[in-house]
Amino acid sequence: MSAASPLIVLASASPRRRELLAQIGVPHVVLPVDMDESPLQGETPAGLAARLARSKAIAGRRRDGGERAVLGADTVVVLDNQVFGKPGDAADARRMLQALSGRGHQVLTAVALALPGLDGPVLEQLSQSEVHMRAIGSDEITAYWASGEPAGKAGAYAIQGRGAVFIRHIRGSYSGVMGLPLYETAQLLQAQGLYGETR
Repeated sequence: MSAASPLIVLASASPRRRELLAQIGVPHVVLPVDMDESPLQGETPAGLAARLARSKAIAGRRRDGGERAVLGADTVVVLDNQVFGKPGDAADARRMLQALSGRGHQVLTAVALALPGLDGPVLEQLSQSEVHMRAIGSDEITAYWASGEPAGKAGAYAIQGRGAVFIRHIRGSYSGVMGLPLYETAQLLQAQGLYGETR
């Protein structure tokens, strides 16, 4: 591996996570992994996010042959202790947005860094944010779904896109709500000499 090669792998196909890593100047390559994101029986929302982030990082490290550190992340939207994942269709997106409308909810994003070596340790951080939405009209939900943006987004909205007009305020990490909390990510990478002045 040349000195110019990226030192980390991003185990995600999300363009938002790639953009966020680029925003803070972290060279990386993308190696997406597919997995079942269904919660386990009795699993807490935080436990689900942490397990999926860790599983993605480990699966990515396995695909990469253990050569580099691999970053995995997972975001869940939580209302009344119920996890809102990616909507399956328009009706599912409507159900989620109607439930979130006019209320506050939590967004949990877990980040995991699998260190090089197939049996190396996996370091983790969790970002917790609170997002408050204004009331959303039925016609707005229909138009929003038609835009294509809610598909593939936890909770059926994207804070960095058109969904921003629904957000009254947030308390926590904006980048975490997008899908990759940069403070926590930088902390993990800096501790391993993969980011910042220690690199």
